[in-house]
Amino acid sequence: MKIKGLRWWIITLIGFATIINYIDRSALSIMWPAMGKELGMTDADYALILNMFMIAYAVGQSVSGKLFDKIGTRMGYVIAIFVWSMSSLLHFAVKGIGSLAIVRVTLGISEAGNWPGAVKSNAEWFPLKERAVAQGIFNAGASIGSVIAPPFIAFMYAGFGWKTTFVIIGSMGLLWIIPWLIVNKKLPKDHPWITPEEQLLITEGKVAPTETDDKPGMSMKEILSYKQSWGVIICRFFMEPIWWLFVGWMPLYLQKTYGFDVKQIGLFAWVPYVGAALGSIAGGWYSGSVIARTQSVDKGRKRAIIIAGVIMFLGLLATIFMGDTPLKFVVIVSFVLFGFQFGIGNIQTLPSDLMDKKSVGSLAGLGGSIGVISVIIMNFMIPVITKTSYTPAFILIAVFVPLGVLSVFAFIKKIKPIKE
Repeated sequence: MKIKGLRWWIITLIGFATIINYIDRSALSIMWPAMGKELGMTDADYALILNMFMIAYAVGQSVSGKLFDKIGTRMGYVIAIFVWSMSSLLHFAVKGIGSLAIVRVTLGISEAGNWPGAVKSNAEWFPLKERAVAQGIFNAGASIGSVIAPPFIAFMYAGFGWKTTFVIIGSMGLLWIIPWLIVNKKLPKDHPWITPEEQLLITEGKVAPTETDDKPGMSMKEILSYKQSWGVIICRFFMEPIWWLFVGWMPLYLQKTYGFDVKQIGLFAWVPYVGAALGSIAGGWYSGSVIARTQSVDKGRKRAIIIAGVIMFLGLLATIFMGDTPLKFVVIVSFVLFGFQFGIGNIQTLPSDLMDKKSVGSLAGLGGSIGVISVIIMNFMIPVITKTSYTPAFILIAVFVPLGVLSVFAFIKKIKPIKE
């Protein structure tokens, strides 16, 4: 049996995994106003738990990057999604801050694998000109998950309470493993279902085509010896807080600023992620079209990153000066997240543009870890700088936007394989 477009089946499954990933991680923030009250926890406890998740997530990015490079994406994903699904499911047994911390830490470590795993899978299954599109589909999963999560979780909470809700969403990931193992049998060169035409297309424009499977990947020291790697790392440091400010704190912002309950949060909090989902696809399509037209990966990626930066910066300014009602706020944030996803797919694709296949996951994981460290710092700052208003937070991440864009241009003069 041969399947046309098998690579699109692979990335679609990863997209679904990402939807599940975001539903799992979003559940706590959406149900926190009620769940935290029932467990007798405060916003300070929430910030602590959020940062424990992020610290684990940072560790997980680096560890899972190496894991995926070592055992491959097929089994890497099985391990990651099994652990994060069980962690999500076990939230039903939480009794206090200690048990909540345990399940959030294991959730953070395991969910992190989704990102370096996707970057590595895209490097294996897609030619250069299609990778940003594939990354856009994957990132759209994060946005779609964030669109689905608020109303879905609010509905489940209203019908079953928070404990059963966690059991249901945790079970979704366990079911995902079945089609993944069936479809993703082998790498493209050995997969029994791939057509010869697709196999040839995938090898087109591969980085370091002469490398062998026995060749080891770069050590972390060697990866860091290249300034291009620092361009990826620094860019991720400045860009990641933009997304996570809204993922982690928007439900609490709506509660504190407008007095929203769980149901009202569910009605409003999904809106910005529609923009994010559109940005994911648009960013991949745009860079892919530029690459096809100019035959330059460098132009495609960098033009997309510039456009994304402009949209994010203007949108963040608008949240300060125009976001004075719940509807205006979520609509403006949808533009911010459109810009973020327009650019981040191209930023996340940089490791596969620069590195050989044995080192892609390592750089992607390291970049993700550094980005998460930035988010952790932000999370500690948010309760301090937002006591009277969230404006300081919006100003801070607005400043981060040009710094992130400039880091790509300063450290990566031309986007091309480091070792040609």
